[in-house]
Amino acid sequence: MKIHAEALLFDNDGTLVSSMESVTRCWTRWAQEYGITAEDFARVELHGRPAVEIVADLLPADVVPEALARIEQLEVEDVAGGVVLLPGTAALLASLPADRWAVVTSATRRLGEARLAEAGIRPKNLISADDITRGKPDPEPFLLAAARLGVDPARCVVFEDAPAGLAAGRAAGMTTVALTTTHRAEELVADVVVQDLSAVSAQATAGGVEIVAAE
Repeated sequence: MKIHAEALLFDNDGTLVSSMESVTRCWTRWAQEYGITAEDFARVELHGRPAVEIVADLLPADVVPEALARIEQLEVEDVAGGVVLLPGTAALLASLPADRWAVVTSATRRLGEARLAEAGIRPKNLISADDITRGKPDPEPFLLAAARLGVDPARCVVFEDAPAGLAAGRAAGMTTVALTTTHRAEELVADVVVQDLSAVSAQATAGGVEIVAAE
């Protein structure tokens, strides 16, 4: 399948890199520190959502700032050796002009930049949890990325592995490509579904980027 676009917007964890083992380690330790039961912890969706929303789901409002700082500290400290490039990421990003793509992550800027740097990725454009007021599945993160790149949202393609992120991309009016790196294909609603970024190639053109995705 061929898609013509002016910009590509990538989620980070589960799309470009995997830090799922680190995420599980850190959040499990955090939940234990704050006395959150396994049952309460299990009912909250961790993946693809800003930490502030997860923390707010689990703890009283007056504890949230301290607890949020603690989970960020745990995750940043766990970055070294806890991040792995996913298949196809390096080749795809290397084929793109720096001003034609952005990373749109639910992580804070500090954590997002640390994870990307650990994997050798240094995007020119990064939208983080610090830049927005409403996280995925709200379209705000992707709409902000399009605005930063100066591109019509309808001319953007979103690459995501999480249902919340795909919902955000659809709500932003963008073409969506789902990766089955963390969820089964039947759980993902997207224009195109691929295994990972190794199934995607791109070539810069005068009008933007031509993407080929092997479903």
